[in-house]
Amino acid sequence: MNKNNYILQTKNLCKTFKKQCAVNNISLSIEKNSVYGLLGPNGAGKSTLLKMITGMLHPTSGEIIFEDHAWSRNDLSNIGVLIESPPLYENLTAVENLKVRTILLGLPDSRIKEVLETVDLKDTNKKQAGQFSMGMKQRLGIAIALLNKPKLLILDEPTNGLDPLGIQDLRELIRSFPAQGMTVILSSHILSEVELIADHIGIISNGVLGYNGKINPGEDLEVLFTEVVKKNRMEDL
Repeated sequence: MNKNNYILQTKNLCKTFKKQCAVNNISLSIEKNSVYGLLGPNGAGKSTLLKMITGMLHPTSGEIIFEDHAWSRNDLSNIGVLIESPPLYENLTAVENLKVRTILLGLPDSRIKEVLETVDLKDTNKKQAGQFSMGMKQRLGIAIALLNKPKLLILDEPTNGLDPLGIQDLRELIRSFPAQGMTVILSSHILSEVELIADHIGIISNGVLGYNGKINPGEDLEVLFTEVVKKNRMEDL
């Protein structure tokens, strides 16, 4: 594939904390307008990798390429992020939470209504975010990440704590983004969810990218995942 079709690439990316290697020589390519599923057990290095892509952590070595140039902090204007818990002011309404961000980012108030419609939270009125269900909080977190009309949206374990209906709603929302010109990186340890959403997957175990590619028709993702995780654990012994 032509490199111009990739929105993000990492080349031999590493992150070491003291003597612990959390991310070990990861090279991956993310196609534009797709959903990329990043799979791995808890503690595999998924969040560390995403935090480097979003500038929360500095790589120990390696490269991050965004839209065919070396990543810089200026690229954050084109990246939306929801890592771990949504960053909400629980005493404020959905509109007020978004208003704080539009002021900080210098964005027009019109974006507030647009993102609330996108995540289906336009009728919450004066209800404070602290009274929202877990699913509503996740959707408000995604609305915040969407304010700057990102080309790349990064979601780390977005279905954590959601009930089955909330997971289904979120799945449909994520699948709608590529048609709107947005690429999504979705991190999860729930194989069945990623299988239903992602166009391509990467499987990380012990900081190593053990698989990177499409889910082949008829392939058992659980078997593939288990093989990759076991192989990397054996190599680590």
